[in-house]
Amino acid sequence: RTPGRDRAIEGRKGGINWGWLGLSGQFGADTDKLQPNRDTVFFRDGVRRIDFVLSYIDDKDERKQERRREFEANLEKEGLELETEDKSDSKDHKTYFLKIHAPWNVLAKYADILKIKVPFKESDFPHGREVPLEFLSCPFRLPDSIIHPQPDYFTSPFDKNKVEFFLISDKSTFFPPSTRNRIVYYILAHCPYYSEGRKDREKTGIKRLLSNGTYTAAFPLHDGRYWKKARNSEPESERYNLYKHWARFLCFYKEQPLNLISKEICDAEVGGSILMCPLCDKKCPFWKLNSTCLSSWQSHLFDNEGTVFFAIFMGIWVTLFLEFWKRRQARLEYEWDLVDFEEEQQQLQIRPEFEIKCTNRRLNKITQEMEPYLTIHSRCARYSLSAATVLFWISLIVACIIGVIAYRLAVYAAFASIIKDPMRRIQLVGRFITPQLATSVTASCINFVIIMILNFFYERVAIWITDLEIPKTHLEYENRLTMKMFLFQFVNYYSSCFYVAFFKGKFVGYPGDYSYMFGKWSKLRNEECDPGGCLIELTTQLVIVMAGKQLWGNIQEALLPLLRTWWNSRRGRHNPENQYSRWEQDYILLNFTQLGLFYEYLEMVIQFGFITLFVASFPLAPLLALCNNILEIRVDAWKFTTQFRRPVASKARNIGAWKEILNAVAILSVVTNAFIMAFTSDMIPRMVYLYAISRDKSMKGYISNSLSVYNISQIPKTNMPEENWYDNSTVTCRYRDYRYPPGHMREYDHTMQFWHILAAKMAFIIIMEHVVFVVKFFVAWLIPDVPSDVKARIKRERFLIQEYLHNYEVERLKLQLSASFITEPHSETTLTPDMTLTSDKLEVLSEC
Repeated sequence: RTPGRDRAIEGRKGGINWGWLGLSGQFGADTDKLQPNRDTVFFRDGVRRIDFVLSYIDDKDERKQERRREFEANLEKEGLELETEDKSDSKDHKTYFLKIHAPWNVLAKYADILKIKVPFKESDFPHGREVPLEFLSCPFRLPDSIIHPQPDYFTSPFDKNKVEFFLISDKSTFFPPSTRNRIVYYILAHCPYYSEGRKDREKTGIKRLLSNGTYTAAFPLHDGRYWKKARNSEPESERYNLYKHWARFLCFYKEQPLNLISKEICDAEVGGSILMCPLCDKKCPFWKLNSTCLSSWQSHLFDNEGTVFFAIFMGIWVTLFLEFWKRRQARLEYEWDLVDFEEEQQQLQIRPEFEIKCTNRRLNKITQEMEPYLTIHSRCARYSLSAATVLFWISLIVACIIGVIAYRLAVYAAFASIIKDPMRRIQLVGRFITPQLATSVTASCINFVIIMILNFFYERVAIWITDLEIPKTHLEYENRLTMKMFLFQFVNYYSSCFYVAFFKGKFVGYPGDYSYMFGKWSKLRNEECDPGGCLIELTTQLVIVMAGKQLWGNIQEALLPLLRTWWNSRRGRHNPENQYSRWEQDYILLNFTQLGLFYEYLEMVIQFGFITLFVASFPLAPLLALCNNILEIRVDAWKFTTQFRRPVASKARNIGAWKEILNAVAILSVVTNAFIMAFTSDMIPRMVYLYAISRDKSMKGYISNSLSVYNISQIPKTNMPEENWYDNSTVTCRYRDYRYPPGHMREYDHTMQFWHILAAKMAFIIIMEHVVFVVKFFVAWLIPDVPSDVKARIKRERFLIQEYLHNYEVERLKLQLSASFITEPHSETTLTPDMTLTSDKLEVLSEC
């Protein structure tokens, strides 16, 4: 069997078979050998293709046997053809396999019902290039022998009554395997398993049969082995080609087959002569400013004037990213026949769970049929319980963050007592690991562990409360689950970063009047920022959480499936082809669940938040995300081609609720980065000093200017360190703030410079936000969502559909009139008038 022109018809439009979405079939079956090859995708006759496989274990349960009999009988009534493999032929000698084939009349019927688009004319529209100088991307493309470039086609929704209108040369290969699988799964999902005389609404669909154990698995077949080439008489399977040319790690570069630091701190004469006030009570000593030389240098790597422009650039980049994604999405919509695509009936249909739990019925004004509904009292009660549960778990996250903050405050004193001041030369390591760094790293690690533990519960809680609300349709169910999961993940992953960025070091007080977390009785004094700023701590927090999440996610995705399927895969490779069937090889693979892609979307959106919301604190985050995505693509490609069963192909016009989430994150990122640059970074105070205070327009004297003075003798005993090792001749210490010195008439009140800096910060936020938002909206207006060539193709296709359908109907009517004329008996004398009349009719019809 050769695909010929039929495979071209399923080309770029209407038959996208790339990746796991639709691996096309194996076109050969060796039926001439005495012992037939069982590694095939055809029935035993070698002609009918296996479109779906059901498996079950006969455990002598009469109820299950009855369900299977009724279900299979109803499948045959729908026109599906079945063939059973006995358990004696299976490897474990206990599993039955039911093979399903959809003949042409069934495919045509449901292609008409589902309005599946198929080719009716080869495209006469010139194929425009998506990017200029596309030839430069040749090294990154897959070979033509693998990607199989095909002519482009105009497509139209299939109509079983107008078969001649479409380009059909072979009915057995007209519908691609992905479409065949979708149709069969649609039938399986709607087929009842009750007898003809009964009407048990809940006894419907393969999902319920899988959940109650009647069947153990339901899956379409891969088209062949991924680890071994096809035999000489067979064309190469696309699964093998994908694994060889795309899924391997060394193919990461291939296209995706989709169709200045202030030196005063480190100066011994400046930083070494400034005595700083203790950072905690009792355990923390007085310390020299130059002890933070290393951390200040590290902070300045990201806390400089260039970061402002980078943050502005990222705000604009996010808009460009989303706008060009819309264009890419529009192109894919056209190429994958999703223009004017309405959600399929299986997505808009009422969920079985809704029908079962909602016993009340009312008249639908649109369909004029009685349908189930949820009463207002039940809906309010369920929504209230759902909202209370969401608030409870969000409060639990906040409680965990407060616990981590309390840990920071408690252990800082311990680290301060262990890591002595380097001037005392007790421990050399103190020069490199400061109490602030040790506290930040350990707290970030603990926070990451808490995040991973809470994630385990959040997935289950989100599903539980979504089920509790009983959404009416599948689409509504997915949207609600998406919003809840993202809300949980947003608070879980970003709350600690928001604390470091916007709260730490902002409510400290000053010596003699410090602020405490739970009041002075708790003795947990609020954290102060390093003289270099809190930005370096935000960077540390971001790196540990983001990198840790990516590393753990890839290990979880790659290692666990590998360990679970290694033994089965080895068994499959070392068994002869004629003994180990294609359906058994796929049966032992992992099942790709309905929410499989949901978690992939969630992972990408959370990563998108990391590289946009806090990019000003860690400009290398996009690079880290890029490296992760390269690895993620390799892992997913390997999983889909080797570890998972073939998923059932499904269509979606866009990414649904995720699109609105990305837009909201993009807008929020402008605000967060502006506040980070204004309040977390030291950029604004430095600029105010440089342009408003410095006499020689240099940064000389900035460190001394940014530190206030406090009289040591006024420090309460509860705040004084236990070891008063400082020089008795020193009567003052310094702290990070802008307050009047001792002896001033407004002693320890904020200076005017403090208010000037605050005003400058607010002005910076307003200016930056407005500039970025204006540019964002201008760019969004400037770039059309749909490329011009795609618009033209859509208009051309709609015009041709109308024109060709009109001509088709006219020709059809001509044939009907001609046929009716021939069958009528006419005498020789009346033949000429009738012929003249018929000719006139045909002329009128042709003119119309």
